[in-house]
Amino acid sequence: MSIIEAIILGIIQGLTEFLPVSSSGHLELAKILFGDTTLAAESLTFTVVLHFATALSTLVIFRQEVAQILKGLTQFSWNEETQFSLKILISMIPAVIIGLLFESQLESFFGGQLLFVGLMLLVTAILLLFADRTKTTDVDTSYRSAFVIGVSQAVAMLPGISRSGATIATSVLLKIDRVKAARFSFLMVVPLIFGKIGKDICGGEIGIESSQLLPLLIGFVAAFVSGLLACKWMLALVKRCKLYYFSIYCAVVGLIAVGYSIFA
Repeated sequence: MSIIEAIILGIIQGLTEFLPVSSSGHLELAKILFGDTTLAAESLTFTVVLHFATALSTLVIFRQEVAQILKGLTQFSWNEETQFSLKILISMIPAVIIGLLFESQLESFFGGQLLFVGLMLLVTAILLLFADRTKTTDVDTSYRSAFVIGVSQAVAMLPGISRSGATIATSVLLKIDRVKAARFSFLMVVPLIFGKIGKDICGGEIGIESSQLLPLLIGFVAAFVSGLLACKWMLALVKRCKLYYFSIYCAVVGLIAVGYSIFA
């Protein structure tokens, strides 16, 4: 992988992680355009590293919220921060179960599965379209809704299903306040990414050749910086209820991917 390709992939990850258009799906499409011939496991490793960069950018954007949560937890009382943390943990359960039980199957979807990515982008488009039509969103996140949103996050482990799109759309369909939905969506993925990185490092599953160290580092920086910008932009967009435009975008890209995979 060249330095230019790493920068482009990093920017794609940073922008699309927070925008509801599937970062993993766009990464897979970009890799195909670049003629990436790496194994599925290697392709997934690069994707995980870039996701780690955007997880860090999430911590920067929501540093005050994270500090408040940590402060609340250290007080060992049943306060709002403790309840929010418990909801985050509940939302992680489906993704943890799927990730542990079907890790090898998930890896097989990374690395040139153009048709599958295109079809999943069409699913994302439909989700966003339904969510955009929901007008009343004034409910707080409950423990039950946290689990349902977690199921959406687990499904979004597939490339082409937007994680932020699926979780925010599910939240909105559950009548949850849009701003709170976006905040919950962005924070709920951080523990999972850090957990995934830790598991792979301890298990020796992340193997990086010395020749790829520099491209990965540059891609990491590009994803982190662009992620900072995209996170702020997405928060503003959710407030204005513009998910319809992202639905159109996902549908167009999905149809192009499906068409190319069938007729090329």
